[in-house]
Amino acid sequence: MAPTAAGRQPQENETGRAGARSGGVQSVDRAIELLELLADFGGESGLSELAQHTGLPLPTIHRLLRTLVAQGYVRQTPNRRYTLGPRLIRLGESAGRQLGAGARPHLERLAVELGESANLAMIDRDMAVYVAQASSQHSMRMFTEVGRRVYTHCTGVGKAVLSQLPDQTVREIVARVGMPPATDLSITDVDALLADLAATRERGYAIDDGEQELGVRCFAVPVPGTPTPTALSVSGPAARVTYEFGERAVPVLQRVAAELTRELVSTAP
Repeated sequence: MAPTAAGRQPQENETGRAGARSGGVQSVDRAIELLELLADFGGESGLSELAQHTGLPLPTIHRLLRTLVAQGYVRQTPNRRYTLGPRLIRLGESAGRQLGAGARPHLERLAVELGESANLAMIDRDMAVYVAQASSQHSMRMFTEVGRRVYTHCTGVGKAVLSQLPDQTVREIVARVGMPPATDLSITDVDALLADLAATRERGYAIDDGEQELGVRCFAVPVPGTPTPTALSVSGPAARVTYEFGERAVPVLQRVAAELTRELVSTAP
């Protein structure tokens, strides 16, 4: 939302992004909006920044933050800025486990149909975190620990997640966490990354061609319509996971991603 015009004080009945949520309790909507903005800002912000992006009066924001601090969902730093609080960790871990449990049957079918390891990941604090995996039956296979966090610029799931975000948001993420190379093939320039993401959006899937681990290739697709950008992938040794394999695998990935989207939407309140 655009900042409030200079010289005009916002009224109590004005709302930011949360006000568009029909049927919601206004104070709950506003509190959720503040938590989402803190996440958008990399987990930390000041009162003036929050006021600028919500159009809410400072007293309203301060009152909501005071409640969130008291409950442990927000923490105030010594320099009087606000960060996401530790109580959110338990909620996030629980939500991730539930999502992973629901997705696992889909991943298992995907691993059987394609013969390679299948993964589900989502963005979390500027990184991609794996929330579910089903392993290939091959003796030489990819294994990714659930809960592992990886950079977004050099992984298939990471790039599929970033492709769902505006370029400016991608630049902000890179500015915060950097682009350390995992291999000599990793993208290390933000403009090159944005060009890769443009190609990802155009073709509908991302490719990690030895960028995270030499000799490994990954194809990943976005899971559309999820509240948090999420991606589904299949990966394995490049000798098996060829580009010809990708031509067969991508439509299967997209079908399963659509199934996951329907399940998530159907269970939403």
